[in-house]
Amino acid sequence: MPMTNQAHVHLRKDRCGLLAGGNWIVDHVKLIDGWPAQDTLANITSQSDGNGGGSYNVTKNLAKLGCGFPLAGIGLIGRDADGEKIMRDCDAHGIDRSAIVQTSDAPTSYTDVMTVASTGRRTFFHQHGANALLDAVHFDLSKTRARIFYLGYLCLLQKLDAVGGDQHTPASRILEQASGLGLVTAADLVSIGTGDFAAIINPSLPHLDFLFLNEYELARLVGENAVKSPAGLEMQAKKVLECGVRQAVVVHLPEGALCVSRQNQTFMQASVRVPSEMIAGTAGAGDAFAAGFLFGVHEGWDFQRCLELGGCAAAASLRNATCSATIEPWQKCLTLGRQLGFHQNFSMK
Repeated sequence: MPMTNQAHVHLRKDRCGLLAGGNWIVDHVKLIDGWPAQDTLANITSQSDGNGGGSYNVTKNLAKLGCGFPLAGIGLIGRDADGEKIMRDCDAHGIDRSAIVQTSDAPTSYTDVMTVASTGRRTFFHQHGANALLDAVHFDLSKTRARIFYLGYLCLLQKLDAVGGDQHTPASRILEQASGLGLVTAADLVSIGTGDFAAIINPSLPHLDFLFLNEYELARLVGENAVKSPAGLEMQAKKVLECGVRQAVVVHLPEGALCVSRQNQTFMQASVRVPSEMIAGTAGAGDAFAAGFLFGVHEGWDFQRCLELGGCAAAASLRNATCSATIEPWQKCLTLGRQLGFHQNFSMK
């Protein structure tokens, strides 16, 4: 739904770059020939390791998009082979890892990602590991010159998700501090069955400029059934805006994405028509989308343009079962999306 008055964010010119805090995970991705019934067997046809977790995926994707601005991370990883792998990967992609701390108290967090080869559908088996110990004490935002602070994933960071007697969480206080220092704040969620989903997320909403979530997370947050129609998604996103999100609620799903802004504008972008034979897996597509969108936010783009790059980055990521292997410079991602074309059935009509 193109708009003539394209919204964008006022940015502080004395700040530059993105600082990402939260989950740093190694994904152990296994392609399987089918999803087995209980007590039966499926065959693993190939396997590989890759980056996982919101902070890791977003920063690495931004590096591969060729963002050209500083990237840094905050997190907790183990003193083990997976932890060393993360450190080397950060170095290889120019991500400042000085605030990514290694601990001997827990292993590096990892996820076994089971991807059905014929469909690209994936199922996650997660070991919380060191991420479970990440706490507010690990976040010192006073010296950062970053323009954007990203936190992810809410609902997968046990200490930061803990709801106190005052109904606040450490995550909400970190985001409040980031806002007070003049950073643009963004957060992403994880699809998890915890019963206190809204109680964990709601305290952070007034301190967020952008909230990224999929249609299922949106429905859980507002206490309604999941919908896929743009009009229904817009109505639910507006309810989240009413809880305090300052700039926009950004909803992504396989069919497309919406950006519902505080200025009472809704921007839409249909997803790229990626042929099924090009899809190797869908793990990390949401984080690729967020990276593309935040790239645009950092550069002062209007929301429609941010949505397009987000969708094209997500499409690029589908070509490999890991989260970031096929992310390319942003111009190539846009070219890929425009050459393949966009679905036509994602609209308010």
